Amino acid sequence: MTSAVIVDVIRTPSARGKPGGGLSDVHPVDLLANTLRALVERNSLDPALIDDVIGGCVSQAGKQTYNVTRNAVLGAGFPEHVPGTTIDRQCGSSQQAVSFAAQGIVSGTYDIAIACGVESMSSNPIGFSTLGEDIYGEQVAERYPGGLVGQGISAELVASKWGFSRAQLDDYSAESHARAAAAQAGGHFDDELVPVARLYSDETIRPSTTAEGLGGLKPAFYSERFAERFPQIEWVITPGNSSPLSDGASAALVMSEEKAAQLGLRARARLHAFSVVGSDPLLMLTGIIPATQKVLARTGLTIEDIDAYEVNEAFAPVPLAWLEETGADPAKLNPRGGAIALGHPLGASGTKLLATMLNYLESTGGRYGLQTMCEGGGMANATIIERL
Repeated sequence: MTSAVIVDVIRTPSARGKPGGGLSDVHPVDLLANTLRALVERNSLDPALIDDVIGGCVSQAGKQTYNVTRNAVLGAGFPEHVPGTTIDRQCGSSQQAVSFAAQGIVSGTYDIAIACGVESMSSNPIGFSTLGEDIYGEQVAERYPGGLVGQGISAELVASKWGFSRAQLDDYSAESHARAAAAQAGGHFDDELVPVARLYSDETIRPSTTAEGLGGLKPAFYSERFAERFPQIEWVITPGNSSPLSDGASAALVMSEEKAAQLGLRARARLHAFSVVGSDPLLMLTGIIPATQKVLARTGLTIEDIDAYEVNEAFAPVPLAWLEETGADPAKLNPRGGAIALGHPLGASGTKLLATMLNYLESTGGRYGLQTMCEGGGMANATIIERL
């Protein structure tokens, strides 16, 4: 069977997703277009050979509407015959794009595809595309009479269910910044970064972060309405133990192993296995646990066989709950820091994490990497790659 391989995967630096952030003046189409252009240029690839560009974006409104991926393909100067489509698997959108690209290659539909993602949260803050709208309709409301909740409340529910204290969450978050700062200082992100708008490094990392400093922050999601509905919540989620609003783009060049050899390009990793699951939409951040179990079962691998885990740090209780349920080695979890320090540009985060994980495996000699991402609405993707 044809193997789908990763030839390259890159990302922009993560910028603060608010006015004044390093990428806040860059149109999201241009942000992704620059990334696509950089990907083909650094691999000396003729873009006319690309069969499809599959992009993830969560807030498909405003500047990110009307198929932002196709617009970025045109902006990158690719030939007009190269198509592009934009998908929404919430925070896992570009990770799902990688799965779709690989499936197209394995099936013989594609020889070469780009999986990518973009999010300009300075342009489209969370909730921008749903402001004032009923997004669920009557039948969802009937199934969940109390109403569904946002991810912040879900994070509180996860922390409560697993019994994580505020101190545990802040300790974990401070360690994320420490690992990311050490990786940045050691130049470990250099091979995966492409500068945009004179931004050359992640501006979301705070090297001076301490658990004590984080302990002074106030809960971010407290409301009397939810406090009455969920009396078990202790209100431990703060801006410091959550991922920051971020701007960014990322892209992976995926092709068949045969095509890579034909073009003289080095296959850096094999896309080994995938899973995607739905989960409780109230505890929407916990799908990463069954997604991990499913992808491991599909491959026959155990958690101990994996050399690095990238578990998206949407909120600190998410990777902590994953650790507790999987029994994974904490030292292998987000070894270069996670989204709490490195940002979470929603639609771009899937291929962004993939870039960091692959570079880590290459620098340490690891063989297998597992990436998993919690997603809005109660879903999760998991991906295993094998370094070649």
